[in-house]
Amino acid sequence: MATPTLSLPPDVEALKAEEILRFCVETFPGKVSLACSFQKEESVLLDLLFAIDPKARVFAIDTRYLFPETYELWREVERRYDTKVEVFQAPPVEDGLWESKPDLYLAIAKVAPLNTALLDLDCWITGVRRDQSPTRADTPKLSWDAKHELWKASPLADWSDQMVWATIKERGLPYNPLHDQGYASIGDTHSTLPGEGREGRWAGTDRTECGLHS
Repeated sequence: MATPTLSLPPDVEALKAEEILRFCVETFPGKVSLACSFQKEESVLLDLLFAIDPKARVFAIDTRYLFPETYELWREVERRYDTKVEVFQAPPVEDGLWESKPDLYLAIAKVAPLNTALLDLDCWITGVRRDQSPTRADTPKLSWDAKHELWKASPLADWSDQMVWATIKERGLPYNPLHDQGYASIGDTHSTLPGEGREGRWAGTDRTECGLHS
């Protein structure tokens, strides 16, 4: 599918995170949603997004293996912003499938639910930052996502880890307490260890992505 015509701001990369979010909300009313995995980046994006649109859409993929701390933050987010996160839940999988057939596990637990979540959207918002890993170094703030055939926004693409933490502290935002235990990136209980950047995801393997952003 060819990239559809969209009147983008003159210099998208120069826009602030709030400006990217406002552009998405105004350009895709009711058809844009934040993909929330309850990382520190989403703590910032949730606050910015709901300040622009209190009825903004947010969705999360429940693999059934998220940390208890993640589920608690999920509930706290819904209370704080008086919202209901749209849930796309994976079907039960065979115990240990993530070890014996990790590609199959990810296809069932993450990729398939994401594809369903994106079906009725024209744009999705992510917390991807360029300094998280080499595979994310060229992430644009707003571009056509040819893989999923919709627009994709990453308003924090040029933010540093320090900028994220400074905003969380300045605004008093709730965040996943696992970050205080050395988890820079938080996924499923069976495949996440403490580590910098994405190195704690699928530790012991050469995998850092789970198929959602690659």
